[in-house]
Amino acid sequence: MSELSVLDGPRYGPAGGGVPTQLIILLHGVGADGRDLIEMAPHLGQIFPNAAFVAPNAPNRYEQGLSGYQWISSGIRVEAEVVDAIKESADILNAFIDQELQNAGIGPEKLALIGFSQGTMMSLYVAPRRAQPIAGVLGYSGRLVGADLLTTETVSRPPIFLAHGVMDAVVPVESMDTAEKILSENGFSVQTLRCPNLGHSIDEDGLVQGTQFLRTALGV
Repeated sequence: MSELSVLDGPRYGPAGGGVPTQLIILLHGVGADGRDLIEMAPHLGQIFPNAAFVAPNAPNRYEQGLSGYQWISSGIRVEAEVVDAIKESADILNAFIDQELQNAGIGPEKLALIGFSQGTMMSLYVAPRRAQPIAGVLGYSGRLVGADLLTTETVSRPPIFLAHGVMDAVVPVESMDTAEKILSENGFSVQTLRCPNLGHSIDEDGLVQGTQFLRTALGV
């Protein structure tokens, strides 16, 4: 059972100082917290001055360190158990998304999810199962969980951009290829970027092309 039932984390913007017209939620990887990805917000805020950014801490404390959080236990290896754990965190994340949209007075068509590693896993699980399609998903260094459930559980198909380091030793780049194939077969529009000489991280090319994807998705 998740330790936290209500999420929160660091926030930024809108950089333009007005009322937000877009919402960008950043979902961190295992062992990190919201501060890890909110560092992207000042840069993104220059391109999206009317966007509010929030990077919630995952609902579970990281079990292998003194600090940090995780969406699911990194020790789970059986895929069915991974799906069960993702579902539990997805319920909490969906409640957070709903509340953030309501608080900001923003429609789901102006919401984008940015994920890294486990955060990408969460984004790819949550977005297709939300009744109203969001603007898009930008995922770095992650994988698709519950792929065999997409056929029966997909209710919306937001555009997706996936970037992955070719040298990733944590989540192999082949995970991106698999996700692209399965998502495309299920009617999703998917763009991918293979980043040479990059491990489990985000590089400048991934940030630049990912930002361009978001501009199109959010109509900026």
